[in-house]
Amino acid sequence: MTIGFILNGEDVIVRSDAGVRLIDILRRDFGLFGAKAGCLTGQCGACTVIFNGYACNSCLIPAFKIKNSEIITIEGYSQTDEYQEIMDGFKQVHLGNCGYCEAGKILCTEALLERIPNPSKDEILMNFAGIKCRCSNIEKLIEAVNIISGIRTRRLHGRRI
Repeated sequence: MTIGFILNGEDVIVRSDAGVRLIDILRRDFGLFGAKAGCLTGQCGACTVIFNGYACNSCLIPAFKIKNSEIITIEGYSQTDEYQEIMDGFKQVHLGNCGYCEAGKILCTEALLERIPNPSKDEILMNFAGIKCRCSNIEKLIEAVNIISGIRTRRLHGRRI
């Protein structure tokens, strides 16, 4: 089947069988390797992408579901100002990442802050529940998200909410 969708802001078309996983399409057809092929069962979060505004495991999304959707990978997201805000927030709290889960944490942060600009601790914890790698201290991750929220709020509104 022929599938059209938006990938990192660009209209693209791919030919694929309906059941092929999005992670495989990203890697095979577009050479995008930022989403890691970890467990391939939706348990680890290493394959996280932003799918229609939500952080999702690309290993669980079949090709037929991506038609007319918008997908953002870490490669596309890393070209944005928002990416730099997230990296700055992570650096301020010395949040270590192993590399395996880093893209997932970045994209989960973005998807959360797009929906909830000033999330509570419980909202942050729930948002990261799908990232199983625990190379980072969860309290530092919460602190980083709060810092990033403040940075973004100041940029967008000139003040902290």
